[in-house]
Order: sequence, then structure tokens, then C-alpha cells
Amino acid sequence: MSEQQYGRRAVEVGPTGMTVAGNLARLRKVRGYSTRQLAAEMERKGRPVSPSGITRMEKGDRVVTADDLVALAAIFGVSPVSLLLPLTTSADTPVEITGGGTVDALRAWEWGIGRLPLRTTPEHERTQLAEHRLYGMPQWLLDHVGFVVKARTSEKAQPTVEAQAVMQNLKDRYREQTGKELDPNDLLRLMLGASMEGGADGQGVD
Repeated sequence: MSEQQYGRRAVEVGPTGMTVAGNLARLRKVRGYSTRQLAAEMERKGRPVSPSGITRMEKGDRVVTADDLVALAAIFGVSPVSLLLPLTTSADTPVEITGGGTVDALRAWEWGIGRLPLRTTPEHERTQLAEHRLYGMPQWLLDHVGFVVKARTSEKAQPTVEAQAVMQNLKDRYREQTGKELDPNDLLRLMLGASMEGGADGQGVD
């Protein structure tokens, strides 16, 4: 971790801040920006940062504010969570979350995209999941997701050969990383953030 002066107090850049720094450097390079070009883009977005400031951000020597992070995500064409969480090579890679401890990458990303709480306790899991959605998403979004899932799962159209190949690849990767089988219908619901009907106690979450 590194520290910098922020106003009159030293601000420590924690694990998430260092993840942002690494993702900033990665995305800048894959998008083909020099530090000078990215600084110019930030200026156009109303968040002026000097080229040296970009370099300091990438080293973790300068705090990336919430506004800067969102502007960077917009410039790179990614979600803000793509800067906040590490791009790991496997689902079970440990990820340190500021204030939340260490979880595996799959759980971190599920939390990051708003699908699941960061942590749950077995005896309160359903309540925690319901509260996570109630407090973390607008009702219209939950209604929209539920409508899309019902509409898509009611269609009887057959997937294309290409779609079947993609699905099989996802199933193989899921099996390799988790040791479990993934049903295609379950995958659709997971991707859209819908609850599974009939959990362990036969009740849905929605």
C-alpha cells in the first residue's frame, strides 16, 4: 500500500485502490492511449488530470476519486466495476475487498455486478439476498430483469450452432473452475441476475 497527502491528512491507498491502479494501466494500454492522450480525454470529459497524474494513479501514488473512476470507465468503454475488481484467470482466485475481507473472484464479481451480497450467513441467506436487491437496485430494474427472463425462457427458438459452441465452452470452463455442472437455463438466469425458482427449500427468492 502507498500513502499520499490528501488535503491535510495522509490517505492510504488500500487493496481496491491498488486494483484500480493496475486496471487503469492495463486498460489504458489495451485501448492504445498514451498518458498524454488519456489526460487529454479526461480534460474533454471535465476531469482534468495531467499525464504525470495518470502515471501516479497507475502507481497507486494518487487516489482515483469516484468521479475520475467513472470518467475513466466511460472513456475505456467498460463498467466502473471493471476498474474496481481484478481481471483474474480463474473463479477461485482470492480477491481482497476493502472493508470486506478476502473472497474468491467469482463471489467478488457477482457482488460487483449486483447479483449477490458479498457475504451471507446460512441461517439468514434468503433475507440477506432479498435486502441486497431491495436496497441495492431500483424496483424498475428488478421488474425489467424478471420480465426479460420470463420472455426469453418462454421462447422455443433453437440456439444457433455458434451459440451452442459458446454455451458448451462456458459449461466446460465452469466445470473446470468449480467442479460442478452448469445448466444452460441456469446460466441465462445467472447472467440476467434472476433468482432460481425452487431453491433448497423449494421456494424462489423473488
